[in-house]
Amino acid sequence: MMGPIYAITDPDAALPVPEQARAAARGGASLVQLRDKIGLDDDLASLVRLLMPEMAALGTKLIVNDRVEVALATQAHGLHIGQDDGDVAEIRHRMPPGMILGLSIETVAQARRIPPGVDYIGAGPVRATLTKPDHATPTGFDGLAQIVAVAGLPVYAIGGLKLGDARTVRAAGACGMAVVSAISRARDPEAACRALLAEWGEP
Repeated sequence: MMGPIYAITDPDAALPVPEQARAAARGGASLVQLRDKIGLDDDLASLVRLLMPEMAALGTKLIVNDRVEVALATQAHGLHIGQDDGDVAEIRHRMPPGMILGLSIETVAQARRIPPGVDYIGAGPVRATLTKPDHATPTGFDGLAQIVAVAGLPVYAIGGLKLGDARTVRAAGACGMAVVSAISRARDPEAACRALLAEWGEP
């Protein structure tokens, strides 16, 4: 069972990506996604290999964003892809047993036709976010709830989420929240992650 806090690294943040990942894992994130749209595959693969044992020791799953070949070559814990990152069935067929596959969903229509083989979805953006300037139209929390209602899979909400949003995200039916800036750009990323996790657990 995957926990509620999903941290996504930001190569443009002041803190180096490896430290972002380590801080999030120490803070209780159950998944940490390495997201880098422009870095070299070899550099990302080296980072995955460096962090995998550290993440595993802390009980955190390391997820590679978009880079199918990197995820497969490094035997990362998981891969997260968008709507235009390839054929889901083909990718799933190439993945070893036990590797997690996540898919970004932006609309209710997409949520109605999720291909077999996906383990969870990232739904959003809930709000506009500067960490992904080319994002789709924000869903809002009502749109998030509509996606959850038809997806039939665990849903992580994403997009401009921060401390104070956990109750609303839970009320929409999501299993957790994926955050970038709220952890990676926090003054103390580990403490920020702990705060998000604690807030999620509040009644």
